[in-house]
Amino acid sequence: MTFLNQKYLTLTPYTPGEQVDEQEYIKLNTNESPYVPAPGVQEAVAEASQKLNRYSDIAVEVVAKPLAQYLGVKQEQLFLGNGSDEVLSYIFQGFTEKGIAFPDVTYGFYQVYSGLYQVDATVVSLNEDFSLDLKEYDELKGTVIFANPNAPTGIYLSQEGICEFLERHPDRLVVVDEAYIDFGGKSMVSLIDQYKNLLVVGTFSKSRQLAGARLGFGVGNTELIADLNRLRFSLNPYNVNSLTQAAGGAVLQEQAYVDQKIQETIQVREWSKQELTKLGFEQTDSQGNFLFAKHPKLAGETLFHALREKKILVRWFNQPRTKDYLRITVGTQEQMERLIAVLTTILEGVDA
Repeated sequence: MTFLNQKYLTLTPYTPGEQVDEQEYIKLNTNESPYVPAPGVQEAVAEASQKLNRYSDIAVEVVAKPLAQYLGVKQEQLFLGNGSDEVLSYIFQGFTEKGIAFPDVTYGFYQVYSGLYQVDATVVSLNEDFSLDLKEYDELKGTVIFANPNAPTGIYLSQEGICEFLERHPDRLVVVDEAYIDFGGKSMVSLIDQYKNLLVVGTFSKSRQLAGARLGFGVGNTELIADLNRLRFSLNPYNVNSLTQAAGGAVLQEQAYVDQKIQETIQVREWSKQELTKLGFEQTDSQGNFLFAKHPKLAGETLFHALREKKILVRWFNQPRTKDYLRITVGTQEQMERLIAVLTTILEGVDA
């Protein structure tokens, strides 16, 4: 017997990356930052922990004010959520009445939320090289959502291509999920005043070292943000807890540290690309904090298990178009050197 509503019995939940003891494993499977938050962030959280007897600020002022200033927008153009996943959840719940379309190889939660909210979803195949062609969406109806740079491919779509689509379809909402934009490409946030049908989603999880804090945001015209808040206040007005607010406000005062770690990640990413190429890997030109690579001599599943045996975790997606690829989070230089050394040994065994 089940008491669950029948319409949810076929729902396939999202499968997150495995969490393990990092004293035993090198963790390159969930696109987290390998760097701890700046000391000022840790101090702010410790101080905020003394006030947990009080509800959090529903306006999230300690984050909203400096974030709006950093992004160059008004506070009323900014929505804050419990991770970008919550922001995306509200979008699927409230802005997909006419359906939604997204790529076949992309962030898995788009498919999950379509099922959860019973949305009419159209999945559009990426090109053979995993690039996104928005012209494929011209004849469809409803909202369009895509990650840029995309995950797990890391491929970036230029502003020009996005703007052309926005102009062709002013009556359709376009959601650009920019979880990885700080590692490559140009954000669409500066164009929200120009395009009323543009909604940009971002996160503090990747470039700002706050995956465990759960803080995300949406940026759009004031009407879009007001509607998002209508949903939030109808469900959970205290959605961003006090410790997360403290962490988010503090990290926005540590931009020099954040920028430094972004540059380190980019440098290690490019070094890793070169080393993988030397080993014979084929890979996309990832602009995220991760790599997407396959080797012609070994199946993705085989490599995934071989690395796990050596205590290195990466992500393998058992889907037809991606089954031979591994998504590898960019770790520290030391971690990536270890990865390359282990891969070298594995491949030597194949060639022997």
